[in-house]
Amino acid sequence: MSAPSTFGWGTILRLGLVQTALGAIVVLITSTLNRVMVVELALPAALPGGLVALHYTVQVLRPRWGYGSDLGRRRTPWIVGGMALLALGGVGAALGTVLVAAQPVAGYALLVASFLAVGIGVGAAGTSLLVLLSTGVAPHRRGAAATIVWIMMIAGFVVTAPTAGHLLDPFSSARLVAVSGGVSLIAFLVAVVALWGVEPGRSAVPARPGPARPIARAPLAQAPLAQAPFAQVLAEVWAEPEARRFTVFVFLAMLAYSAQELILEPFAGLVFAMSPGATTKLSGLQNGGVLAGMILVALVTANGRGPLASLRLWTVTGCLGSAVALAGIAACGLAGPATPLRACVAGLGLFNGIFAVAAIGSMMALAGTGGTADGESRHGTRMGVWGAAQGLAFGLGGFLGAAGVDLARLAFGTVVPAYAAVFVTEAALFLVAAGLAYRIGRPGTSARPLGSLSVQSAI
Repeated sequence: MSAPSTFGWGTILRLGLVQTALGAIVVLITSTLNRVMVVELALPAALPGGLVALHYTVQVLRPRWGYGSDLGRRRTPWIVGGMALLALGGVGAALGTVLVAAQPVAGYALLVASFLAVGIGVGAAGTSLLVLLSTGVAPHRRGAAATIVWIMMIAGFVVTAPTAGHLLDPFSSARLVAVSGGVSLIAFLVAVVALWGVEPGRSAVPARPGPARPIARAPLAQAPLAQAPFAQVLAEVWAEPEARRFTVFVFLAMLAYSAQELILEPFAGLVFAMSPGATTKLSGLQNGGVLAGMILVALVTANGRGPLASLRLWTVTGCLGSAVALAGIAACGLAGPATPLRACVAGLGLFNGIFAVAAIGSMMALAGTGGTADGESRHGTRMGVWGAAQGLAFGLGGFLGAAGVDLARLAFGTVVPAYAAVFVTEAALFLVAAGLAYRIGRPGTSARPLGSLSVQSAI
């Protein structure tokens, strides 16, 4: 049902470079250009916020792009095409930012078009890259592969942001366009070189170990699925209990995951009177915990042996631990200054990292299963559905978290219970997500049981 695992660590690292390139362009658009619009150009803060929300919104089309890659059975053209569109969007966003001051109508139009291109590029490239990894990585390496790819994307953030900031000093419009163009071009070339020869080499391997099947039968078996219209394929994927349950899980978990991003530092500043530097260090502590959680799952699941190799176990653990940590943060706010806030924040980061990597590994495995005789032919469509749920949750999470605090402050009249109510709500979302994750892949929960979510078997 799935292709043999042919990707070694070198190939996984090469595909991780694609994520590094993707992250380099995205951070320049969502971070550097955000600051330039608000500080240097004195534009309303709502402008970059709305544009970032637009780039998330358009990613609800990920299932259609995944379906397109399913039709051709090749993912590389979609990754390269998505990266090309992303790079053009990066350059266009810089040009639009510069143009807004002199020609507002043309500048805003170019910004909207560019952020749409960014959203489409991220969705098309990111979805097909995960599908390519899921069909080529051994089951017991999926957790480690997810960690490598995620960390390399973060590396793209870490390297690009300060480097671009250094090159932009002293600031000028020409420098902004030159830096954006240079980053976009280099990132695109890195992605193309990293992908060179990966997919053709994999496709030459037989579809399954064991006795060879007659060559003439494969096209006949695949043709009806390849020719099925998108609406029909999407409806059939959504009708699969496991795919539908996993979609709801991804949405709820990622909503809880992203809702605290915009409120944790203000919470620490308002409730614990922390300085901006102290709250920044607090976020750094959380991010360090995320990295530690990712590495932990990668190390424990890498050999694929024993009960601790179950990705479902780590997904549930990450969700439950995140819920406990969020409840602890809420309790710290209610209890006052002499509380272990930093330990709770570090724990939140740790369990967030555990959940994120285990969930991505589970996603890579589940994409090739389903209720059809040729589940792998819908790999991209399933991955697209889950990617759309993730993008929508990320787009809503930050806004709903901040808006929830404002509404709770109106209801309670004070700051502390308002933040506590939002953190507890996020914890409840993680608890529901944990319940869904526990059921995914268990015998009797779908028409076609996957068995235990072990990285040795189907997952």
